Amino acid sequence: MSTVRLSDADNVVTAIHPLAPGEAGAAEPVPQGHKLAAAAIPKGAPVVKYAQIIGYAACDIRAGAHVHTHNCEFRNLEHAHRFASNLVPPPAPARRDTFQGYRRADGRVGTRNHIAILTSVNCSATAARRIAAHFTPERLAAYPHVDGVTAFVHGTGCAMGGDGTGFEILQRVLWGYARNPNIGGVVMAGLGCEGMQIGWLLEAYGITPGPRFRVMTIQEEGGLANTIRHGIEMVEEMLPEVNRARREDCPAADLTVALQCGGSDAWSGITANPAVGHACDLLVAQGGTGVLAETPEIYGAEHLLTARAVDETVGRRLLSLIDWWQDYTARAGGNMDNNPSPGNKKGGLTTILEKSLGAAAKGGTSPLTGVYKYAEQVTAKGFAFMDSPGYDPASVTGQIASGCNLVCFTTGRGSAFGSKPSPTVKIASNSGMYRRMSGDMDIDAGRILEEGAPVEEVGREIYQTWLRVASGETTKSEAQGLGDYEFVPWLVGAVM
Repeated sequence: MSTVRLSDADNVVTAIHPLAPGEAGAAEPVPQGHKLAAAAIPKGAPVVKYAQIIGYAACDIRAGAHVHTHNCEFRNLEHAHRFASNLVPPPAPARRDTFQGYRRADGRVGTRNHIAILTSVNCSATAARRIAAHFTPERLAAYPHVDGVTAFVHGTGCAMGGDGTGFEILQRVLWGYARNPNIGGVVMAGLGCEGMQIGWLLEAYGITPGPRFRVMTIQEEGGLANTIRHGIEMVEEMLPEVNRARREDCPAADLTVALQCGGSDAWSGITANPAVGHACDLLVAQGGTGVLAETPEIYGAEHLLTARAVDETVGRRLLSLIDWWQDYTARAGGNMDNNPSPGNKKGGLTTILEKSLGAAAKGGTSPLTGVYKYAEQVTAKGFAFMDSPGYDPASVTGQIASGCNLVCFTTGRGSAFGSKPSPTVKIASNSGMYRRMSGDMDIDAGRILEEGAPVEEVGREIYQTWLRVASGETTKSEAQGLGDYEFVPWLVGAVM
């Protein structure tokens, strides 16, 4: 087999390997993962893949021609939206699955047990990093049930102008990380005069400092050196208490998994993303939660999600996010088709419509139970959507703040991404990249093409991996120490 056709309605097929003229009907060379016309496509006619429009012929395209950015153009689409018209609840599982997690006092369950050094402002970033750096593996050896002391620093927290959206987002992120079930203790460090006042955050969220939640500012401590010294003392006092946590049997329903992709290629929407979608459906059937994000990367596929919304209110909330993003990009002088990236295009993705249809597959087929603001706490079980940019670190930061205790990340080009405190499981969309980057990838979904493995089989492998990682198994990203620099709150609004 040299090409793959995803639907009888498609007028393009995808090359499984590089095609020479005359091979598999190719009229010209076609790179691996790229599309060729299965029939002649007149100028202005739709280009169809996944039984959906992914673009329009910019010129007459002959049968067998390479179809890509040179002859396929993006246009805005107007879909007729139906709500709750395609509700397919996953079948009840034959058994209830469990994992070994850390049950917190409020009932939520962690998959890891970190101490977080959170910063209210960039000015305290150095203090936070030096506090965390003090706690080397050797110093933490006496606390085997603590996964690490991690600094979560960012480049904002002051001079935030505009309508307050950016300020509210940062507050939600900081509080979301503080209460993520993978965090066993928090030290929050500020400067003292910043716009993001620690006291305001405590008041807004009703936080009372205690043995596992300590706060300080550089100005009150008398300088950077004193702050670092006191911060180390705070963590040392906290460590024995955090180390008392023990893993126990917890239902899979206590998992909330961030569904993410980056460095996508043409195979992402054919192998890895559908397999993750099946894993998501298995988790939802157990009562768990999968959280899709990256609003610009569902553009053009939103009609498929609104049809799965449990009611019109949920569906319209998703559409309102699309409207906001169209306005947001227009005000910035861009458009929604600024995505895909150059790497995506080299991997065979031509338009945002094509990329979105593949990306949305990570959400499986379960009903859409809720749509949330960036970093807003996800409260409804099942399949949910959280607003975010397509930039992976910012998107995952919001998902972890929303309560995700595990991250699943698909990639086709290859990505050196990891996250803390919620570990990242990485899925390769093609076996060639998996072999090249085997030290970075946890699962090879390329087996679906290379070996003919069923999507459902790979999806179950992904789901079972989630359970093992949630129980403490180390991911490839964790083994390489990734996650210290991937905390990137979404910055919206003017910097004054």
